[in-house]
Amino acid sequence: MEETKILLTEKEMPKRWYNIMADMPNLPQPPLHPGTRQPVGPQDLSAIFPMSLIEQEVSTQRWIDIPEEVLKVYALWRPSPLYRAHRLEKALNTPAKIYFKHEGLNPTGSHKPNTAVPQAYYNKQAGIRKISTETGAGQWGSAMCFAGAFFGLDVQVFMVKVSYNQKPYRRIAMETWGGKVFASPSNQTNAGRAALAANPDNPGSLGLAISEAVEVAASNPDTNYALGSVLNHVCLHQTIIGLEAIEQFKKVGDYPDVIFAACGGGSNLAGAGFPFLMDKLGGGKDVRVVAVEPQSCPTLTKGEFRYDYGDTAQLTPMMKMFTLGHNFIPPGDHAGGLRYHADSQLVCQLYKDGLIEAQAYAQTKIFEAAMIFARSEGIIPAPESSHAIRAAIDEAIKAREEGKEKTIFFNLSGHGIFDLAAYDEYNNGRMKDTTFDAEGMKAALAELPVI
Repeated sequence: MEETKILLTEKEMPKRWYNIMADMPNLPQPPLHPGTRQPVGPQDLSAIFPMSLIEQEVSTQRWIDIPEEVLKVYALWRPSPLYRAHRLEKALNTPAKIYFKHEGLNPTGSHKPNTAVPQAYYNKQAGIRKISTETGAGQWGSAMCFAGAFFGLDVQVFMVKVSYNQKPYRRIAMETWGGKVFASPSNQTNAGRAALAANPDNPGSLGLAISEAVEVAASNPDTNYALGSVLNHVCLHQTIIGLEAIEQFKKVGDYPDVIFAACGGGSNLAGAGFPFLMDKLGGGKDVRVVAVEPQSCPTLTKGEFRYDYGDTAQLTPMMKMFTLGHNFIPPGDHAGGLRYHADSQLVCQLYKDGLIEAQAYAQTKIFEAAMIFARSEGIIPAPESSHAIRAAIDEAIKAREEGKEKTIFFNLSGHGIFDLAAYDEYNNGRMKDTTFDAEGMKAALAELPVI
C-alpha cells in the first residue's frame, strides 16, 4: 500500500505566506468608506486594526515573511499532516486517489489559529491590550481566545446566538482560555440592543455579531477588532496550509486535479487553494479549485456581485463581493461557520473571473458524507469540513462511473468533537434540511445602495 501519512519536518515548514494579489489578473475593487463611499485608506482602518495588518491587507507583494514568534507558536502543531484516504477510496470503490490535509490537530481543533496567532502577535506588538471579535460556530472564537492567552490579550467574543445555544462546549473552551463570550445579539452594544428591540427572538447572524464586535473596538482605544475570515490578511495567513501541501505532494510524486474546501467567508478555501492557484496563474497545471457552501446560505452560487457592507449595522467598509445582503439571516444549520452573507473579495473576484468554481449542498447530504468519512477514516469531521468531504466523495464516485483516475485533495479544516449534538440529530433522524430563503435575499439585496 502506498504511503498514508505524508509529513514535513519543522525545518521544512514554510517561512513565508503567499499573497495571491501578486498574481491575480484582476484585483478586487477598492473597499469604500461606509459614510463617504470613497476608497478606504489606511487611516480609516487604524482605529480597529494595527498598521502591520493594514499593510498586509493592501499589499501586492507575493511573499510575506512569517515572524519568528509566530513560527514558534505554529510549531506546536505545524506542519500538519497530509493523509492519503485509502480506506475511503476502498469504501467508495473508486480509482481516484483522495488526499486530505488535517487542520484539526491543534489545541482548538480547526484551521483558525493559522491567522489568530499572527493577529494576536501583531496587535500585541502595537500595544493593544484587548481584542473584540465575533464567531459563528465557535472555531474562530476558540482560536482567538487561544492566541490571546499566548500573547497576553483579553478577548471578548460575540457568538451567534443559535450556535451559542447549539454548541455550549465551544463557549466553555473560549472561557477556559480566558475569553468572555456573549450570545449575539446581546445587550452589550447599541447594535445588539437594536436587534433585540426589533425581534427579541432574533437568532443572530455573523453580520450582526461583527457589528457588535466592531462597535466595541471602535469605542475603546485599548481594543482592536480581529476577523477570522473574509479579509485579505486572513486569507494570506491561511496559505501556510496549501504551501505545506504542495511540498507534501512532491514527496509522493503526486499533484491534485481538483481541490475542495468549505467556504463561508473564504479563508479555508484560500488556505488550501490559493498556493495551487499560483501554479495555475503562472501557466502551470490547470487545477480545479472548488468552494463548497451550504444550500441554505449559498453566497457564490445564488448571491449577486455588488458592493455591500460586511456587517448588519453598516459599520464596516463596503466591499465588492458576492452577497446575499447584509441583513440576510440564514437558517440555523449546524455548519455555523458557513452562515455568512458574503465572501472574501479575493475569493469573489476569482470566482467572477472563472478561476475557481462553487457548489452547494443541503445539510443532510453533508452529514451523510461525514458518516461515510468517520466510518472509513475514523475521524469525526466538523460540519463545515464535511462540505468539502461531500464534494470529494461525489467527485470520487464520478471517477468510478467514468472509469477515470484522478487525484482529489480536500481540506479537513477541523474536527467535529464539539458538534456531537448535531451528529445525534442526524443519527436519530431528527435533522431536517432547511430551505434557502430566496425572498429574504431579495428583500436584503433591495436595501443595498446602487454603486
